[in-house]
Amino acid sequence: MTDRISLRQLHYFVACAEAGTMTGAARHLYVSQGAVSVAIAQLETRIGVQLLLRSKAKGLALTEAGRHLLPEARALLARTDELQSGMRDIGQAPAGRLVIGCFTTIAPFLVPGLLEEFQAAHARVTLDFVEGSLTDLQGLLREGRCELAVLYGVDIQPGVDFDTLYETRPHVLLPSGHPLAEQEEIQLADLAGLDMIALDVPPSLSYFTDVLASAGVTPLVRHRTESFEMVRSLVARGVGYSLLIQHPRPDVSYEGRALVVRRIKDTVRPLPVVLARPTGSRLTRRAAAFAAFCHANASAYAAAV
Repeated sequence: MTDRISLRQLHYFVACAEAGTMTGAARHLYVSQGAVSVAIAQLETRIGVQLLLRSKAKGLALTEAGRHLLPEARALLARTDELQSGMRDIGQAPAGRLVIGCFTTIAPFLVPGLLEEFQAAHARVTLDFVEGSLTDLQGLLREGRCELAVLYGVDIQPGVDFDTLYETRPHVLLPSGHPLAEQEEIQLADLAGLDMIALDVPPSLSYFTDVLASAGVTPLVRHRTESFEMVRSLVARGVGYSLLIQHPRPDVSYEGRALVVRRIKDTVRPLPVVLARPTGSRLTRRAAAFAAFCHANASAYAAAV
């Protein structure tokens, strides 16, 4: 029994991994650096492997074993907090801090409403969020830095499972006065030979390229940018057209120039928005409540974009 690792040792290990130094971890934990050092040494002895590489110049670095243990330690500590809260508050609503991830271009349309509406429905849960790319968010899920993430259901990596919330379809964005703006719906073939302003945040560009290719159109990318609003501003200036998923209201750029949004007449492969989680994870009560809330309101989210 004395050889078992303790939650305190795991807590100190996670703090060291996140702070990058034992001094920083000790400051965060409000304990002495010596206490942190002893706890890490005991943990490594009981596990039988080195978890952290120490360097005066570079601080702490995770070994391969440490990188493997880190997400497991975070998940165990989260479950422990959940268990403690649950036993203390049996029969009461989910509680505690819940960190979700959200794809960077979806976040402005989804997260503000979730912060207000989910918080109103679950007042004892503190909802926080992180934004990122598909790759970033899936890494955060596997590392245990967020429990759930809202992202597009493409290029999903091993170690991540998901459920579809709703499906999206692109629209054509045009400058005011463009000849095609007179049409209520745009044939993709009509975009052939026109300059395109490309949103280059994976998987956006590859998806839009595939959409155009389905109509035999090769995009002539004039400019590419990671900024959603830069795309809209360039289109409003008449530099080119674009394909986008999200549709802000009203139809004006940051500069106040008019934009025209038109539906695509062709049949287009939809792009699903999904709620992702680490494979094999057991959701905390607060994460399960969030997942249920998202699925119950999915149709409203789909209408919002």
